[in-house]
Amino acid sequence: MCGIAGFCNFRGDWQKNIERMCDMMVHRGPDASGVWASEDHRVVLGHRRLAIVDLSPAGAQPMLSRDERYVISYNGEIYNHGMIRKKLLAEGRVPGFRGSSDTETLVEAIAAYGLADTLKMAKGMFAIALFDRREHALFLARDRVGEKPLYYGILKDDLRNGENDGAFVFASDLRSITSLDGFTNSVNVDIMGDYMRYGYISAPFSIYRGIWKLEPGKILKVKSPFDKMEVFTYWSMMETAVTGQKNRFRGTASEAADELERLLREAIAGQMVADVPVGAFLSAGIDSSTVVSLMQAQSAGKVKTFTIGMWEERFNEAPIAKEIAAHLGTEHTEVYITEEDAGNVIPSLAGMFGEPFADSSQIPTYLVSKITGEHVTVSLSGDGGDELFCGYNTYYSIPRIWNKVRKLPAALRMPGSALLGAFSPVLGTSGAARARLLGARSVEDLYLRSEIGEGLDLIRHDNREQANDFASWDAVQSRAAGRTWMDDYPAGLLEDEQHNLMLMDLLMYHPDDILTKVDRTAMAVSLETRVPLLDKDVVEFAWTLPLSYRNENGVRKKILRDILYRHVPRELMERPKKGFSIPLHQWLRQPGLREWAESLLEPAKLRRQGLLHVANVGKLWDDYIMKNVWRPQIWYILMLQQWLEEEKIKL
Repeated sequence: MCGIAGFCNFRGDWQKNIERMCDMMVHRGPDASGVWASEDHRVVLGHRRLAIVDLSPAGAQPMLSRDERYVISYNGEIYNHGMIRKKLLAEGRVPGFRGSSDTETLVEAIAAYGLADTLKMAKGMFAIALFDRREHALFLARDRVGEKPLYYGILKDDLRNGENDGAFVFASDLRSITSLDGFTNSVNVDIMGDYMRYGYISAPFSIYRGIWKLEPGKILKVKSPFDKMEVFTYWSMMETAVTGQKNRFRGTASEAADELERLLREAIAGQMVADVPVGAFLSAGIDSSTVVSLMQAQSAGKVKTFTIGMWEERFNEAPIAKEIAAHLGTEHTEVYITEEDAGNVIPSLAGMFGEPFADSSQIPTYLVSKITGEHVTVSLSGDGGDELFCGYNTYYSIPRIWNKVRKLPAALRMPGSALLGAFSPVLGTSGAARARLLGARSVEDLYLRSEIGEGLDLIRHDNREQANDFASWDAVQSRAAGRTWMDDYPAGLLEDEQHNLMLMDLLMYHPDDILTKVDRTAMAVSLETRVPLLDKDVVEFAWTLPLSYRNENGVRKKILRDILYRHVPRELMERPKKGFSIPLHQWLRQPGLREWAESLLEPAKLRRQGLLHVANVGKLWDDYIMKNVWRPQIWYILMLQQWLEEEKIKL
């Protein structure tokens, strides 16, 4: 796990700027730093290293291929690099290797087979910058499911006579890009409405105009003179789902569990390989318990497991996790967190993410990562189980609602939706929610509408004439400029309604929320996280499964349970799931955090900024304080405001 950065056609002090970019992400790679520049300094690559495999200087980056055609700066792990290395040697593609790092394997495979074919062969998580010195072309690539981040774009320089206007830049960390001399890219107001819907900014967008997130499974090419970008796909979650459902697994449920366990064992064995200590997050859930069970089954010693507990009983899964750890025989560590712990970390959240991000489980995820990072350098997690194996409540509730809604003809529903919306207050009423849902055209559209909440009503769209980026801006109309995967998802793509909802989440929510949260919070404490359930072979096999193997008579994640119950007693797991959440709605009422929140929501401050609808924000907060009505948009607003202050954004 590392951090990468670089630029093309940057005309300032290239050495000072690349070093600053690397320094901004020292948390991603505290062990070493490296820089490579072309002879004319038009192409510069930087790297921060967290040494995991081959701790020697032989694994240092940026790294040249043996023939010196390619230079690579790479963040991630290639779990099957041993197999690729053997293939290279067997075919005589290389006479030998200088070290044992997966970086060397990767760059030599690219030299032998090309970038796209190498990535199709590789199993891992990664963000890659590769410069082809012969063709004078820079390539950026991101892993299949979006575990590792990669930002890129065109610099807007209004501060240094425009000398760096048009420079191409990239980095693992958005703040590395904003640290460049002359960076003046404005806030991307077009995505504010979607941020208020979801609590995160979905790829390919970022909070800044002209700066983008490379989407999962994509390769970007920019060739000298580095002013035109081309993006193409080497792997697609959507195509994988469609292909898998057309070629469904024909064996029994028991045979499917056997095959999935084989694939998971193989993935976990590969992800346990490291030259540093390895452990695992353990909750009381099916996913992490399955991962830990298969880790312990293949480990010669005790696996190190980590859990955080809450003093509030209804949020606390630590006692059950402790029982699971005791049964499996792991070396278990648990730490209970308090409101004070949360209060200490909340002000630093904006700096971890570099842009507004508001999944409140970012707080416990950071705290469990901090505890884990004190004992190990690598931790496996159970993320992906809900999305791949039909675990979320919404996969069941949304189809039930749709089956009721669609009984009313669309010719009646659409006018009824408009009429009900017109007579419902903007914020917080059941009438407004019913109006949204009544207007749905498909189960996928209903899912999207259920996510909208009241976000758009919090953004100003009064066409004010002011000399800033928010002038004459309509929040609703701007959605056309910030469309997401979920907006454009084709209704009925897959046969089963639940499969479609799962795929929608895997295209956007999972990479842009869940994986973003885990990567940023873990890397804030220099901890590498690995996700076996997102192994390429596991994902591709999962999409071949009939829905009944994931959900049988209301038993969710049935196939994962079948595997887990081979290792852990059924009665230990069949308890109500509490989720990885915190009592945020209680904590924000307490002295300290309440003052922090109200300072960010001060009406005069909101009016000066001109972005949020002051009256609606005030109503949200008053309903919460006076009536105990909690809405997630409260946290979305607070994280936006904290980011604006942290980054000293002037509106």
